[in-house]
Amino acid sequence: MTTGCNTLFRSRRDARTGSLWLPVGLAGLALLLALAGGPARAADMPTFQLLMKDGRLFPETLEVPANTRFRLQVKNEGPGAAEFESLELRKELVLAPGVTRTLVFHPMKPGTYKFFDEFHQDTAQGRIVAK
Repeated sequence: MTTGCNTLFRSRRDARTGSLWLPVGLAGLALLLALAGGPARAADMPTFQLLMKDGRLFPETLEVPANTRFRLQVKNEGPGAAEFESLELRKELVLAPGVTRTLVFHPMKPGTYKFFDEFHQDTAQGRIVAK
């Protein structure tokens, strides 16, 4: 039986399916991230800001590039909790007062996508317009 680092990189066949199994250690993971563009790619990703405060959204309309992956930084400056939610985009994010969090969106086709603050649905309705 082999122990230590060697077991992380040794391939073997799954006894049930016969398929090749390749465990990935830290070095393998680093290599995969480097080949995929990892952190450098994330730094190039466009970032848009959304402020949630007192049951309102600022801005109510976010224009983003179509067919481009992007990041949305959401900040809750209100006294209570806020929740970014989009049923169309299948995104949901609850924020306590004073919290900033980030969502990453996959490339979207041109169009308009609705979102809202579930805790303030009467006053906090927004949209993302992909152009």
